[in-house]
Amino acid sequence: MKLSHFNFKLPEELLAEHPAEIRDESRLMVLDRKKQTIEHKMFKDIIDYFDEGDVMILNNTKVFPARLYGNKEKTGARIEVFLLRELNEEQRLWDVLVDPARKIRIGNKLYFGDDETLVAEVIDNTTSRGRTLRFLYDGSYKEFRQKLTLLGETPLPKYIKREVEPEDEERYQTIFAKNEGAVAAPTAGLHFSKHLLKRLEIKGIEFAEVTLHVGLGTFNPVEVEDLSKHKMDSEEAFITQQAADIVNDAKARKKRVCAVGTTAMRAIESSVSSSGTLNEFSGWTNKFIFPPYEFSIANCMITNFHTPKSTLLMMASAFAGHDFIKKAYEEAVKEKYRFYTYGDAMLII
Repeated sequence: MKLSHFNFKLPEELLAEHPAEIRDESRLMVLDRKKQTIEHKMFKDIIDYFDEGDVMILNNTKVFPARLYGNKEKTGARIEVFLLRELNEEQRLWDVLVDPARKIRIGNKLYFGDDETLVAEVIDNTTSRGRTLRFLYDGSYKEFRQKLTLLGETPLPKYIKREVEPEDEERYQTIFAKNEGAVAAPTAGLHFSKHLLKRLEIKGIEFAEVTLHVGLGTFNPVEVEDLSKHKMDSEEAFITQQAADIVNDAKARKKRVCAVGTTAMRAIESSVSSSGTLNEFSGWTNKFIFPPYEFSIANCMITNFHTPKSTLLMMASAFAGHDFIKKAYEEAVKEKYRFYTYGDAMLII
């Protein structure tokens, strides 16, 4: 498979700028791989496709307010800083992206907040991911993190051109988000409401929670035609023994095991035993899934509608079959489904 196999024409007006009014009332396209059929539903109808003992694997990562706006010393130029990854808690070291990047040199100081209480110094300009900043803060680590949260903004993706609104703080977070560490939301999970989760629970569906802290690497463009040469950025993931047991038990009983989102899928596929069961995991993964690929754990997947040439589309294509996904996406464009972060959902069974 080549990069060009994943290109298609996506009208700009189909990129979702706002979330659906009610979480579980997004549209849902259902793809049946065996029957090769496509159905059009509402997300809350997903309950009709699951029975008692089936398992949904949820990514419980929590997005932190990773976008900061500061001013450069002397010139006062406005600089956007996007926190990517904490490198050292004690030294307050972070990997960040800065915009505009060309204005930043090693040794430059940046000031954040109206009272300029948070100061950072650029100490490295050459990392593959961007820059390294050291925050100069004397208080406790807890106070420092509170300060970052206070000054930070919900990191909506760049394609959303509008200002961040108060509702984004809640809606750019799944309702089962627990473990802070993501700079982007696991978007397939955004469609679940408390009410829908309760209904699924009453029906006897079980939930296994895993954590994969979504980094910007998930959205990095693929720039090589030969997909085997693309390198994914590493993301931190955790799978407890309890989650592995729930999944393996359902697999043994030939139940439906559904990965909610590409991030949940990447986490579980990063920790497979030689006998094809899920192992406990704690570490980093840079797994890149593209066709052809043999999936070991999940036999069902929920995902959003992705942009052309994205690694997310490649994974969906590997799971559903390239021609089937192509047909489904043509239908999605024709039926005006909403794409990307705040867009509609797809269930592949």
